[in-house]
Amino acid sequence: MSDWPGPHELDQPYLEPTPLEKGRAVVQWLEYQLRQAKKRVQQLEAEEARERGRREQAHAGLRWKLQPEQPDAPALLHRGDCAAYPVVGGYIGRDDALIALGMPEVEPCRVCRPDNGLAEL
Repeated sequence: MSDWPGPHELDQPYLEPTPLEKGRAVVQWLEYQLRQAKKRVQQLEAEEARERGRREQAHAGLRWKLQPEQPDAPALLHRGDCAAYPVVGGYIGRDDALIALGMPEVEPCRVCRPDNGLAEL
């Protein structure tokens, strides 16, 4: 069957959409465009958050953190990205990490091995 109008349909006059119908069509189109724009913004926000997390993780890997001494455990030095001792902020630099490792009461974490990271720099 053809998509072309049949002979009887050509006899019907074309009716121009009313201003109200045109207005409704424009509103529907704009709502569609708004939904698409919101989806794109959400995608970009998610990408930005992933990138920010990646940068923070990479930056944390270049820093160190010191876990305080516990009554039954010595103080531990961790790489900044070590999950064994999660901390927000409180990072120390390379020089301070080297000093901490030289102290008898501070041991390197056995999970992240921060002493290896310090020796590489």
